[in-house]
Amino acid sequence: MADADLDVVIRQLSKQQSKALMAAAKTRRDRFAGLAAKAKDKQTREKYRQIAKNVVEQGTAAAKRLQIAADNAADSYARSMRNAAELHAAEAMQAANKAKKAVKKVVKKTVKKAKA
Repeated sequence: MADADLDVVIRQLSKQQSKALMAAAKTRRDRFAGLAAKAKDKQTREKYRQIAKNVVEQGTAAAKRLQIAADNAADSYARSMRNAAELHAAEAMQAANKAKKAVKKVVKKTVKKAKA
């Protein structure tokens, strides 16, 4: 992982967190489903079934939001690194051009002195 780019690491961590979140939601759903199975009357059973359904929906929505936020962060990081690399390349090119011009100038002066 030391050589991995940070955007890849961000995406991997968010996937792990999403899986953990969904596992917790499913565990909670199973708990409410168990309570629904043990319920004495129909109203209580339906209440627990609805709670179990809502737990899964909320867990799925939270996992999706987590994934979207992580993707946005990873994309932003990758874009900023790409922009920084391009900026560095442009600055290096400008420095090389300045050095080239300076060398040409010195060569011109040396040639003029040699001729004179």
